[in-house]
Amino acid sequence: MTPNFPPLSPWQNAGRLLLGGALAFAGVSHLTFARDEFQAQVPKSLPLNEDFVVLASGVAEISLGAALVALPRQRVTLGWVAAAFFVAVFPGNVSQYLTRTDAFGLNSDRDRLLRLFFQPVLVAGALWTTGAWAARKRR
Repeated sequence: MTPNFPPLSPWQNAGRLLLGGALAFAGVSHLTFARDEFQAQVPKSLPLNEDFVVLASGVAEISLGAALVALPRQRVTLGWVAAAFFVAVFPGNVSQYLTRTDAFGLNSDRDRLLRLFFQPVLVAGALWTTGAWAARKRR
């Protein structure tokens, strides 16, 4: 049985599809052309192989992105999963800032700091585009 969530606005639905596509693209880039860049973001304190972390997060992003596009009936759950994913990878962004590691064209402290403020936007976007926040408030 499908949950009875309010319908998404055309803007939310477009955002959900865009977010799904962006996640899938980012996941593919983890596995291919940007693999080294992503390895630069893995915190040194993480007791896992950097390449494993990049490959695993790439597979997770591809899966999550594809699900956001292909499983609209699961959108609320997927919105929470996407938000949690963005929170989970945030320490990598913080590590990049603290260690002053250049990657993705972020080659100044200012640029790396500004990027930190984008992560909450991604969390909010995942919750808004999927209707997850509105569904939570309706319970």
